[in-house]
Amino acid sequence: MRVAVTTPTGNVGRHVLASLVRAGTRPRVLVRDPAKLDASLADYVEAVAVDQSDRSAVVAATKDVDALYWVDPPSVDPDPVAAYARFGAVAAEAVAANGIGRVVFQSSVGAEKRTGAGEIDGLARTEELLDATGADVAHLRCGFFFTNLMLELDAIRAGTIEVILPVDQPMGWVAPRDIAEVAVGRLLNPGWSGRVVQAVHGPADLTWEQAARVVTEVTGREVGVARIPDGVMRERLTGAGLPPGFADGIMGMSTGLRDGFTPEQERTARTTTPTSLAAWCHEELLPALAARATPKEGP
Repeated sequence: MRVAVTTPTGNVGRHVLASLVRAGTRPRVLVRDPAKLDASLADYVEAVAVDQSDRSAVVAATKDVDALYWVDPPSVDPDPVAAYARFGAVAAEAVAANGIGRVVFQSSVGAEKRTGAGEIDGLARTEELLDATGADVAHLRCGFFFTNLMLELDAIRAGTIEVILPVDQPMGWVAPRDIAEVAVGRLLNPGWSGRVVQAVHGPADLTWEQAARVVTEVTGREVGVARIPDGVMRERLTGAGLPPGFADGIMGMSTGLRDGFTPEQERTARTTTPTSLAAWCHEELLPALAARATPKEGP
């Protein structure tokens, strides 16, 4: 089976790529800069330099592919929903032009709303565009990535993470490695067809308060969490140089998933994955905090 992988250096994509190699496949890798790939995998992949916004390049790079792992790449477009929709259109064109029979799309919990969830609305547009191709498509509705805590290293060191969600609102938290495991299973498993939606909820629903306690226990740093007004968060984002529309897209991923939101798929054995937040913190957060604390040598 010929599998194409996008965003192979991302939080999930790097694990997808490594797992496919271990499974004995030779993935075709669509990557903006092949030099950024893990050097240890160079002999086991077919790397193609591609900008995912370039329709003709993506169509050419996915020729003769049987299955595609697609991720809408990060964008700083002032209208992130429109940007993700454009990426989705590129993916759909490649699937249709090349007759790609199977697609696994990394979507998000909240895409089922179709509107009102910030950047996630763009993932919903991609879902719809891929569905229209007639290919077998699995949409992975992923929970909140553990790796989002990497954006909070300074806050963790200072002792308080500030959020706009209610601090006692539970939600699914998930390790990117576990998402990759589900994605690879879907890519290589011939036993499904049609349109499939599979939530990837992580091992347990956690509130921000509970997550902060886990971080405290693992790191030995007292870490709390505080809810701040939406307006304050928006001012911080725009004050950091983000376009207003982009800031709204970020905030919408939180504001759109509160006030009684319930994921379309409930937690089951199929949607629950094994890696705990504590285990991930030991493996990734602790080294990141240590690296941040280590002063650089010399000028």
